[in-house]
Amino acid sequence: MKIINTVEELIETAVRERAAGKSIGMVPTMGALHEGHLSLIRRAHEENDVVFCSIFVNPVQFNNAEDLAKYPRTLEADVQLIGDLADYVFAPTVEEVF
Repeated sequence: MKIINTVEELIETAVRERAAGKSIGMVPTMGALHEGHLSLIRRAHEENDVVFCSIFVNPVQFNNAEDLAKYPRTLEADVQLIGDLADYVFAPTVEEVF
């Protein structure tokens, strides 16, 4: 599994995989993964040649700054959980996305 941190690399990688004729599955998450997330990643893996999983805590989804501050950020643990279930993990910074 490869970790991607920029939108540019994400696009380049997806374009390259599609050009190779591969189907792509994408599982978007905000991290703090649990078995429900992993089951979606497994399903994407079963149905596609290549799987991307995003881990991004989107501040726009929170209307309460306190909730955003409390949301767990567990990237290292999440990457360990994903293991070889996904080919790529897209883990951008807030600055990269916005």
